[in-house]
Amino acid sequence: MAADLHACLPEALRGPGTRIAPVNAGLSGAHVYRVEVAGRAWVLKLTAATEPFEAWRARVDLQRAAGAAGVAPRVVHVDDARRAVLAEFVVDRSFMARLGHPTTRASAIDGLGRTLRAVHALPLPPAAASKDPRAWLATTWAGLANARLPEWNAVAVHRVLDEPAPPADRAPVVSHNDPNPSNLVWDGERVLLLDWDGAGANDPLYDLAVVALFLGLDDASCATLIAAHDEAAVCARLSARFEYLRRLVAALCGTLFVQLARAGGHQGGDEPLELTPSLRELRARANDVRSAGGQWQFGQALLKRSVQLER
Repeated sequence: MAADLHACLPEALRGPGTRIAPVNAGLSGAHVYRVEVAGRAWVLKLTAATEPFEAWRARVDLQRAAGAAGVAPRVVHVDDARRAVLAEFVVDRSFMARLGHPTTRASAIDGLGRTLRAVHALPLPPAAASKDPRAWLATTWAGLANARLPEWNAVAVHRVLDEPAPPADRAPVVSHNDPNPSNLVWDGERVLLLDWDGAGANDPLYDLAVVALFLGLDDASCATLIAAHDEAAVCARLSARFEYLRRLVAALCGTLFVQLARAGGHQGGDEPLELTPSLRELRARANDVRSAGGQWQFGQALLKRSVQLER
C-alpha cells in the first residue's frame, strides 16, 4: 500500500524521507492521508472509481479553481488514473473558536459570508453537476419506508415536501453544498472550505442555509451572514426562500443520517419529539457521528430542528 501511495505523489515528493499517515476523514468513503516531506505537509485524497471519470474530474477542476481563488487549499497535483488529489495542508486556527468568542464572532461571520461569496463567484462550468435537494429528500425518505421510525419523522419530512418551495430569485452558482463545521478552517486570515466532493450547481442560498443550520445561527446572525455574502445592508427579515431552504436542509440531512444509521445496523426507534435531544445538546455531549448510534441521534436532532424552524 505504501508503494501505491507514493506513486500518487509528484516525483519531487517521493523518496525515503516522505511520511504518509492516514487521516480520519468524513463520511464520503474516500481515503485521506497526511503527507510530510522536510517539514512541509500536504493532504492526499483517493476516491474510489464509483462514478464516471468526467464527473469526478469536473469536481476536481472546481476544487482547483477554488484553491486558486483562495477559498480552498491549493491543489498541487492530480493523478487521474488513481483518482488522487494532492492539496496543501492548511493549519486550522479554529474557525469555531473564533465564531464562539464574543470579540471575534462578528468578524468570523463576516469572513464566512465573504468566503461563500467568492465560492459563488467562481465560473460555473456548463456541465457542473446539479442535484435537486427536494427530489433527493423524497428519494431518501422513500428508502426508509420499512424502517422503524418515530411518527413525527414523517411529519417533519412531509411538511417540507408538501409545502411549495418559494421560487428562486438568484441564478444557480458554483456551490460547495456541504459547508458544515468539519469543512470550515481558518488559516489566521481567511475562511477556507475543505472536501469538495459534493460541489456543483445550486442556489447560492443553499450554502448559506447549510452554514446557518450547522453553526446554530440565530435569525439575526443569519441576516448578518447573508448581508456579508451579498455585500449589502442587513435585512430586517429573512427571505421566505432562505427560511424554506434551512428547513429543507435540516430534513434532508436528518434523513440522510438516519439512512446511514440504518445501514450501520441501528434498529431504529420511536422516541417522542419532546424527548429527542437537540443539536445543541448533542454538541455538548460530543456525539460521535461515526457510530450508528451517533448517526441516529444526529439525524433525529436535525429532523427535530426542521420542525422547530416552522413558523
